[in-house]
Amino acid sequence: EIEAKYTKKMQALRDELDLRRKTEIHEVEERKNSQISELMRNHEKAFSDIKNYYNDITAKNLALINLLKEQVEEMKKKENHLEKEKMDVLLENKQLKEPLQQAQEQLSELQKKLAHYDKDKVGLMNTKAHLKVAQKDLKDLQWEREVLEQRFRKVQAERDELYQKFTKSINEVQQKMGFKNLLLERKVDGLLSVLEKKEMELSEVLAASNLDPSTLSLVSQKLEEVLDSKNATIKDLQLQLARVCKAHNDMLQTFEAKLTAFGIPLDNLGFTPLANPVPGP
Repeated sequence: EIEAKYTKKMQALRDELDLRRKTEIHEVEERKNSQISELMRNHEKAFSDIKNYYNDITAKNLALINLLKEQVEEMKKKENHLEKEKMDVLLENKQLKEPLQQAQEQLSELQKKLAHYDKDKVGLMNTKAHLKVAQKDLKDLQWEREVLEQRFRKVQAERDELYQKFTKSINEVQQKMGFKNLLLERKVDGLLSVLEKKEMELSEVLAASNLDPSTLSLVSQKLEEVLDSKNATIKDLQLQLARVCKAHNDMLQTFEAKLTAFGIPLDNLGFTPLANPVPGP
């Protein structure tokens, strides 16, 4: 009974476990099927996305290929056009070779002229600078000229005033010197005349009187002393006359030098200054 009881329990347990196992297997299969379905949907979606992606890439590549083909055709056309232009340019270059040589020669000539132009330009700039300096110097000189003209007018006025004073002084000095010279000459002539007269009277007295030789010698000695005194007086007067004449002549020379320094000709004086000869001893 116990064995039957436990066999029955064992059987019931097996059935329960088998049912649980079947239930779990069924749940696992359902989950598996659900996952498979999910994976299939994901794979289909991914495949569709990849298919669309590659379709887009293929379409883009086809469009790019078509565009590149068009560009290649366009480039070929451009190449043919450029080749034709190249031939035309080569022909034109061949035709322009001689004018090019002429143009190069002209360019060389123009470069030389340009060098001369630059040189002339520098020279012109230097000339302008010198001109500015010269204009400044000219203004300075004009200003100095005005100053000098003012000074000249002032000096000219002083010269005229000095000329009048000199003229007046020279007239007064000439008058005084002429009068003084005349007095001195008359005085000397009077003394010489008196001396000659005295000598004649003395000779007559000596001739009339019969004096002895000692008395005659004494008289002669006295006479010589008187004559020496008179000669000394005459000599002194002659020296005074010579000094006065020399002073007069020196004054005339100074006056003429001043007139020459001021640019006044001697002919403008209106008279001729008298230069007295210096008498000898």
